[in-house]
Amino acid sequence: MPEMLDPEANSVAKLIRRAVIIGDGVTEAEDMSIGLVRALGFSNRHTIYHVRRPVQENKNWFLRLPFLINMKLYGLMRGLFGRLLMHTPSTNTETSSSSNDSQASSSSVLEEADAHKIAKNAREAFIEDGPLLVVASGQDIVSVASSIKKLAPDNVFVVQIQHPRCSFNMFDLVIIHQDDYCYPSSLPRWFTRHKPVPPNVCLIEGVLHQADPANRREAAILLHPRFQDLRLPCLVVNIGRPTKNCPYGEDLASQLTQRLRNVYGTCGSIIIHFSERTPKKISNFIRSEFREYPKFIISDGRDTSEPTLHMAHLHLADAFVITADSMKWLCEACRMGKPVYVIGAERCTSKLAKFQNRLQELNAAHPFTGEENMAEDRLFGILPDVVGRAGGEVVRALRKKGWAIYT
Repeated sequence: MPEMLDPEANSVAKLIRRAVIIGDGVTEAEDMSIGLVRALGFSNRHTIYHVRRPVQENKNWFLRLPFLINMKLYGLMRGLFGRLLMHTPSTNTETSSSSNDSQASSSSVLEEADAHKIAKNAREAFIEDGPLLVVASGQDIVSVASSIKKLAPDNVFVVQIQHPRCSFNMFDLVIIHQDDYCYPSSLPRWFTRHKPVPPNVCLIEGVLHQADPANRREAAILLHPRFQDLRLPCLVVNIGRPTKNCPYGEDLASQLTQRLRNVYGTCGSIIIHFSERTPKKISNFIRSEFREYPKFIISDGRDTSEPTLHMAHLHLADAFVITADSMKWLCEACRMGKPVYVIGAERCTSKLAKFQNRLQELNAAHPFTGEENMAEDRLFGILPDVVGRAGGEVVRALRKKGWAIYT
């Protein structure tokens, strides 16, 4: 956790006491924002706003458009054709699935992220509550986050996580995975790599997450009755979903099940954990393969306790096997100092392939072959603390403005 400033001599208007997270409802993206907010000490002092696209059935091309164009075209078509062809998602006031139980009780989720209202609140509350920290992650929220910065430049500090695909100057700080910073020189300059790196850009070696020690420990204590009879060593298998840069199907699932059978005898228990977006054909295949194996515990990514369950798995596991598509799960596991094995890394392309190579160079993860002895102690490297580094950059950037985080 980065060092905080607590200058008693400073006026209240220079101390940040509250934070806003702007997300699009995607768990992976919001996890990054929540992880940074937790590292900065705002676990119980943040509000989550959602940017939601209108839904148009059977029009996938419509959803691939940039957010602002999507919204304007939606308004035009709705005005022309009425409500028969289009509809918006029903309002949901529950917290995002990326927030754990403790966060749900201490922060609220407002479904509509209105840049004008957030900026107005920041200006009006500035004297009493100090500046507002705004943390945003994802492509759909770029226009909202940058608008807040434009509307209240002297009252907010806006952090954009992931490449915004626009000028970095529209934000106070941009946090980007280092392999996501490079683009072909044929594209406009604001797409391509800047040399040197701009002062308001922080490059990190992985992705942000919320798997800090306190979060993992709290989850393990909460779910202790569920795992008190767990036999050691415990192997946790995290299965994500095929992506453009890591395509796979039942062929990889078949390979995984065969290799798990090979290490079965060296494990006390094997927990298989699916992502909420794991294809049914993959999860059903794996379930059917291990139905008769008593050491297997198969959890569902759609479990309502999934975020807490995942944190407990990180705390309890003696080793991990993770599908190569999930950079987030790999970053979390590679911070544990425990053996991490990857399956499907040879299928990765682009920045995901570079990330897999870097994990092996750091001795933080290795390919899963099925010849491993899970009962044998093996020393693995630890991935650098990207969350702590990002938090430190936020604190330093705030210091340059004469602001600090209230502790």
